[in-house]
Amino acid sequence: MTSIRQLLRITLSLITGLLLYACSVSYSFTGTNINYDIISSFSVENFFNDSGGGPANMEQLFTESLKDFYQRNTQLELVRNNGDLQFSGAINRYTIAPQATVSTQDPNLPDRAGQMRLTIGVEVDYVNTVEEEYSLKRTFSFFQDYDPRTTSILQVESQLIEEIFESIIQDIFTATVANW
Repeated sequence: MTSIRQLLRITLSLITGLLLYACSVSYSFTGTNINYDIISSFSVENFFNDSGGGPANMEQLFTESLKDFYQRNTQLELVRNNGDLQFSGAINRYTIAPQATVSTQDPNLPDRAGQMRLTIGVEVDYVNTVEEEYSLKRTFSFFQDYDPRTTSILQVESQLIEEIFESIIQDIFTATVANW
């Protein structure tokens, strides 16, 4: 009777071990799905500012921020041209628009904007030369609000652009190499 129980325990242990081994999942702290055995490099062409707005160095700031993010969060080597993963595109939207109006108590004065919204859109052409089914062309956009009653766009523009770019680049990263 004991030998049957021992045999049953050993069999169940082996089956459990095999199931756990077969169902193993690989985790990465950055959330990437990159197979570094076949993908080793990335390249970023200079993005252009086709929006007609924003500061003169905005496209350079975006391009460098994108490069820095991928270098910090992957093991890929940045190359000048023809990387295994290739990024190109343009900033195609830069708008500042009122979001909430504030009524004035004086009937002779018009209502004013209580919140203004800076929105930036970036069209990205992503080419995965190794796994072409993951290539994409998509526009990513994000916004930040500010209060025009206490600050002007000139005072907060660079900070807002940096925050918007961080969000857009995180979305690009997720769509391209994190496959969420």
